[in-house]
Amino acid sequence: MSGIKKQRGLKRYYKNLASKIDFDRKTWLDFENTETWERNWHIHFDYEGHGNNSFKKRKPHLDKLFRHFDLLVDKTKKLKKGFHLYTVLLDFDSHSDALFLHTPNQNNSQFPFKISDLKLDTTLTNGQLNDYINNLEGFEKLYGKGGEAFCLIYKKNVGQPF
Repeated sequence: MSGIKKQRGLKRYYKNLASKIDFDRKTWLDFENTETWERNWHIHFDYEGHGNNSFKKRKPHLDKLFRHFDLLVDKTKKLKKGFHLYTVLLDFDSHSDALFLHTPNQNNSQFPFKISDLKLDTTLTNGQLNDYINNLEGFEKLYGKGGEAFCLIYKKNVGQPF
């Protein structure tokens, strides 16, 4: 044996990425009672980091993330308080890609976010991710560099502006 363990069930895994909606199975994002929310609520879609070494494997996770982004846009119309709805994508760390919904709450005073040092010009070196982001329609993009280059993505007129 070569010592390489073959992962089973990946075909079903990727099929489910394309069709399942995570909000249908989860109860922790209660739009009727936002007081139960944790600070800066977020959800990751590539828990195992499948897309870290292959954009072909990362793209289905990104597609699901932005599908859920649009679902949250509809759900946030019910909110009676201010919020930020955004996603952060890191250059090469698919595991850390996340969709965020941030509201004022008792656990966090950083609302609204005041973000500085972000640019309109890309800081990403991952060409395939950059192309994917550039092909997104209806989204605003801000770029920065921390430990790794990243892109913050949001929609105008959805929540409070950055």
